[in-house]
Amino acid sequence: HGFPTYGMTKAYCKSEAARPTSAHPLPRRVTPSHVTNKVMIRFRRRPPLAELRLLIFDLDGTLIDSRIDLANSVNAMLRQYGRHELPADVIATYVGDGAPTLVRRALGDPEDEAFLRQALAFFLAYYREHKLDNTQLYAGVREALTAISRNADGLPRKLAILSNKPVNPSRQIAQALGLADFFVQIYGGNSFSTKKPDPLGAQRLLDENGCTAEQTLLIGDTDIDVLTARNAGLWSCGVNYGFAPHTLETAPPDILLDHPSELAQLFAG
Repeated sequence: HGFPTYGMTKAYCKSEAARPTSAHPLPRRVTPSHVTNKVMIRFRRRPPLAELRLLIFDLDGTLIDSRIDLANSVNAMLRQYGRHELPADVIATYVGDGAPTLVRRALGDPEDEAFLRQALAFFLAYYREHKLDNTQLYAGVREALTAISRNADGLPRKLAILSNKPVNPSRQIAQALGLADFFVQIYGGNSFSTKKPDPLGAQRLLDENGCTAEQTLLIGDTDIDVLTARNAGLWSCGVNYGFAPHTLETAPPDILLDHPSELAQLFAG
């Protein structure tokens, strides 16, 4: 995927968070700005990495590969209601806006809200029982989290999870995969009155951890995460190995990584 490098200001209002405009066209050719030991980290804007005190992570497609269990749960729901199953790669593109939107998209956006609620309840019940059948950490995630948990001067750096997945399975998966102890908070799509890309959850994390937007980086695999960062005035980091890397072309992050190991490299100096 091409990675835009045109400059933009650090703060974004919601109306600016939609898509690049004709005033900021996507360039045809990009030169990587940082290549070290076969690790390629691309910068659109360079954050003050040594000053970052809070790192907020998305969960699915960023820390964990939950693609198969989500697809199996969606297809179980589709079978339950006599619908044709969908390919896992298609279902993966529906992930990111929360379980209700995932179910709605898989069913083709039906108008019957009572049916949608029933289908959502079936999906959530099935996923609750099967969420760890195949889900695992992406290779290098644990090592990266260990490496970035302290900054260069040895002080602890705070890490948090802000997902649009419901909070209970988010916390249960993090606990089961040995991630929970890395994070000071784990919030899900039903933790607040709004979901990402609304900045409410991110702003709550800033307040709870005594950090400013300038000291905070949000890491995720979709445009939803980048737009959340923009709406909250945070720095953004996209990952190309997740569920919907193509969406990062229309909402380019400040930093783009191709592998979890690059996160440790990013903060190594």
